[in-house]
This record gives sequence, structure tokens and C-alpha cells, in this order.
Amino acid sequence: MYSKVISCSILGINGVLTYVEADSSNGLPNFSMVGNLSSSVKEAGDRVRTALKNSNIDIPAKKVTINISPADIRKDGTSYDLPIAIAILKSLEMINNRIIDDYAFLGEINLSGEIIGVRGVLSMVSQLKKEGIKGVIVPKDNEQEALVIEGIDIISSNSLTELIDIIKDENTFYNKKRPERKEEIIDNDYQLDFKDVNGQVALKRACEIAVSGFHNIIISGPAGTGKTMIAKRIPTIMPELTIDEAIEITKVNSIAGILVKGGTLVRKRPFRSPHHSISVTSLIGGGVYPRPGEISLATCGVLFLDEMPLFSRIAIETLRQPLEDKYITINRLKGSFSYPANFLLVGAMNLCPCGHYPNRNKCKCSEVAIERYQRGISKPILERMDICAEASSINYSDIAFNMPNESSLSIRKRVMEARKIQKERFKNYTDILYNGQMTVNEIRKYCVLNKEDSDYLKQIFNVKKLSARTYHKLLRVARTIADLDSCEQITKKHLSEAANYRGLEEHIYA
Repeated sequence: MYSKVISCSILGINGVLTYVEADSSNGLPNFSMVGNLSSSVKEAGDRVRTALKNSNIDIPAKKVTINISPADIRKDGTSYDLPIAIAILKSLEMINNRIIDDYAFLGEINLSGEIIGVRGVLSMVSQLKKEGIKGVIVPKDNEQEALVIEGIDIISSNSLTELIDIIKDENTFYNKKRPERKEEIIDNDYQLDFKDVNGQVALKRACEIAVSGFHNIIISGPAGTGKTMIAKRIPTIMPELTIDEAIEITKVNSIAGILVKGGTLVRKRPFRSPHHSISVTSLIGGGVYPRPGEISLATCGVLFLDEMPLFSRIAIETLRQPLEDKYITINRLKGSFSYPANFLLVGAMNLCPCGHYPNRNKCKCSEVAIERYQRGISKPILERMDICAEASSINYSDIAFNMPNESSLSIRKRVMEARKIQKERFKNYTDILYNGQMTVNEIRKYCVLNKEDSDYLKQIFNVKKLSARTYHKLLRVARTIADLDSCEQITKKHLSEAANYRGLEEHIYA
């Protein structure tokens, strides 16, 4: 007998509706699976049959064929175990209840018949709702994750035996109430605060501008001046996540398999700090069966690259397209996979291999070694950094005296005020939220200068030999500085400060 069960697959960060078909017939006992399957899906046959046996369900000796469609999509993961089991039971007429025809099934089954959690449930449930599916049966471990999506029935179960009992009893199935969703805790206690940072007033100001307008920033300076210390505190001045941002982060974490077991929405902005030995695949995503990389795991948060010149040249150069487009597309023979990459890039670097330059009393590096080290970051990458800030050398008075410093909360309030101005400015746009995302058309519209200020910008352009890209980035940064000052018009003061944040590029590639 033929049967069909609804399920879902993951393609990139989105779900794709799939169907598990089963056909049982008389003949030589055999179990076969088709449908463009990975090895982990093919192994489901043995897992399911053993799980059914250990759940005291006797399967007659028949020829069973399983097909997972559509066949043009590569099937990967263990979420097909449960739909395969249900499809087999339906084809053998051991489950006759028609009410499950409108429900999808997701979950892995171990040999004892226990239903355990899988990756990507949030993305799959979201897609199933869009497809008009009435409800989803998920593992108990994924219950809270699935409940994030409203308007679709969610039924969870711990074991195959428990689920079959629920399905067989129509009254129990229909009266199964949607579980209550636990309210996620919005935790902004990062155990870090800008009030811990003495000195570096100019650098803290640059970070405030970077967060306000979502501008990428690179921090240069001697070793031990607080570059890493400040970078780690940047998430503490970022506003709380919106619900859409929280869902996007949770989707990526779920697909990557790093979502806390039984967890719901992620409500803290990510801060990812990979080591400089990271591979290109780990940084941008990919693999034989593609998974999100660090740039996707950092979406809506901070990607911190400490000592950028030590990263491989290829790895850094692959960031060019994600920095512009805010997503990454990975093409493989098995398909094309897109992941979000809407992160704030924060880089840090010393100015020489030993870390003491420009203090020539301590730095013994040759001029050739210094130039080679600094040019580990290419000009195109530097041009994609809106702000190039400098960490100055620390004086004794900066660290010896316990002077009161401005807290992250105080800085965050100014950031949020600037963000409100931008929200109003871009309220009619669907793909622009911050000044750092403005295209040329928006720059022409919202960065209008009077004659005097335009002449001043022309002088900056000629003296600093700006490219078209850095010219537009300077205007974006100036627009953010004006927003922090609650000024509708960009003035010479704002242009001057924005121009000061192009010093590193001018120094290295003069």
C-alpha cells in the first residue's frame, strides 16, 4: 500500500517542503530508499526498523520502498527518521488515522525508539507555515524552538510509542493543546562595560559612531593599548535585538547545531572572534554539506578579527562580497546555499610584527618587515572599512588613577537616539536600516551639502586621494556623526571628524 507523509528539508537558511513516500508490497523482503539521499539519510532505514522493533511494533516481512521527494534536492541530516517511520506504519495500515495527512513530521529516532532533537527546526516550521501546513510534530527537545512560529499547531513527543498512542486516539490528538512558550530572558548583562576602559576617549568615540550607523571599523595601534578590550565591549552598546533579528540569529544557530538544547529565541547579540588560523570554509561557510560559517553566526552582531594581518590573505579577501551584500552564497554541485552575513566587522591590528611600532626605541623591525606586515590587509579591504581608528599609547595616568569612565548604558542611550533618527529616515525602505547601508542614491538624497561644505569635502577628496568607494563611506560616516549631534544638515565639523577616520589607509597605501 502507498502512503505519503509531509516533512521538510533545509536549503541554506530556509526550509524546503518535502514528502516521504512509502510503498509496501508482497514479494522478497527488502528495504530500499531513493531520492538523492546523503549517507546520514540512507542510514535512517536501519535506525527506524530497529526503533520500531524496540518499540514493540512488529513489521511484517514485505518489500518496502521509501522515496523522499523532490529528487532534485539533496537530502541531508537525521530529521527524516520520524517521517520515514510514520510513512512505513501508514503503508502497512498500522496507522489509519487520516488527520495526520495535514501535519508534518520532523525528528531523529534512536535505536530505543526515543525521538531526539534535530537542527534547523525553526527554519523548517517557518516554511511549513508558509506552505499552509496545519501543524508539525517535533521532538520534545525542539518544542520551544518550534513554538516561536505562531499560527501553526505544534505537537511534541519524547518517544515513538507515545506519539503513536496520540495519533491513534483522535480525541487525544484533536484535544492536544499547543504547549505554552517559555518567555525568553532578554539578557544584556555581558559582564563587560566601557566604564572599565581608562583612556582611549577618541577610540571609544569611534566605536560609538560605528555602532550607531552600523559602520565596519578597524582599530590599529601598539600592543597593549586596549584594542581587544574595547572590541569585546562593542556588543554592550548595541541596542536590544528586534524580534526579526532574534529569529534570524536563532535560525542560523539551529542550523549550525549550537542552539542550546530545549532553547527558544536567542536574545543576545552574537560576538564571534575566530582565531587567525581559521580556514576559508570555517569563516564564510560551506563544506561537503554546507553549514553556516563565522560570518553567518555573527549576523546581527559583531565579527571580531584580532590581528587581521595574520589571517590568510584568501580568507580576508573572501569577505569583500559579504561586506557589501550582507549575505553569502555558496555554490556546490549539490545546490546553491545562501546564508545571512549582516554583521558588524571589527578588526584590530598592530602596526608591525613585534607590536611596538611607531616607538622606535622598542621596535626593531625593519622598514621592509613593517611594510610587508601592514600590507597584509589589502587596499580593497581597507576601503570597505568605514572607520579606521587609532589606539594611542597608554600613559601612566590613564591606568594608575581610578577616574570615572562613561558606562556602556550611557553610550547605548546615545546610540539608540541616533538609531531612532535613522529608523524614521529609512521607514519607507525594506532593505536599509542604517546609514552604513545607504547606496549612492540614498547618499545623494540624505547627505546634501551646502556650497561651503561641498568645497571643503572637495579639498579632502583631493588631499587624501579618495576613491569613489571611500568618498561615499566618508559621507555615510559624516551622516551618522550628524545624527549623534541631532543635526539635520551635515557640516564641516562632521566632515572633518569623518575624514580623520581614513588615516590608516592613507598611512599604509600613501
